[in-house]
Order: sequence, then structure tokens, then C-alpha cells
Amino acid sequence: MGKSVLNVGRISEGFVLDHIQAGKSMEIYKYLNLDKLDCTVAIIKNARSAKMGVKDIMKIECPIDYIDLDVLGFIDHNITVNIVKDDEVVEKSTLTLPKEIRNIIKCKNPRCITSIEQELDQVFILTDPRKEVYRCKYCEEKYERK
Repeated sequence: MGKSVLNVGRISEGFVLDHIQAGKSMEIYKYLNLDKLDCTVAIIKNARSAKMGVKDIMKIECPIDYIDLDVLGFIDHNITVNIVKDDEVVEKSTLTLPKEIRNIIKCKNPRCITSIEQELDQVFILTDPRKEVYRCKYCEEKYERK
């Protein structure tokens, strides 16, 4: 059987997210709140990759200030982000773990002030980049990535 080709159109402004761990694209879709934004999204799941075996790819057509790259860095800091403007890739970057994340994860400590004060932002600080450990800003409850 010959090679099959999947053609997904170009985007004029937005992001192409490459090297997403296979199966993570729907999680990214959720965390970026793409269902609430007025943008076009193409998700390619389980694409063949010489480097990764299989990977996901996302194309998001939207103004570039719509997306919080810190969220992406928290989900998977190995993602390659291509920023597209006027039909051209203007910047290509890899992500790092953000030093601080806000309202992405919730503190599990029932005694934390965020459990009582619901309007308070859930803020976590990166305390151990090597082990990818975050701690709640208010009570220092540990959040370890799985």
C-alpha cells in the first residue's frame, strides 16, 4: 500500500504546535480553553515521527495574544511552538517549565486558603525544575507531575 498524505491547510495567523506527546492534544485543547475561543483548530493525533515514534500536532488559527504559552510549558515543555503571522513562521521556540502557574491546577490541601476563599487565584511556584515539582504559593502543598 502506498503512502497516504494528509493535507491540512495553512494558517495566516496563530500557532502550530509540534512534538506533542501522542494523545495529549485534547488535554491541551481543554487547558487552552479553545472551545471558548473563536478560532479554527486542527488536531492531528498519532502522526508518525522519526524522532518520537508517534506524536500529535495542532494548528490553531487565532490572534497570537489569545494563547497562554505558560499553560503549554506546564503541560509539556518539549512541545515546539511555531508562531505564524501573515502566512509565515515568524518565530520557532521550545518551551520551558513556567516558574509560576495560575489557575491551571488546584491545591488539594483542604486547609489551604484557596479552599475557603473561592475567588482567590490558584497559584503554584516551580520549586524543583529537575523533578518538575510545583508548590502552592499559599500553603506550600506539593504538586508533582505524573
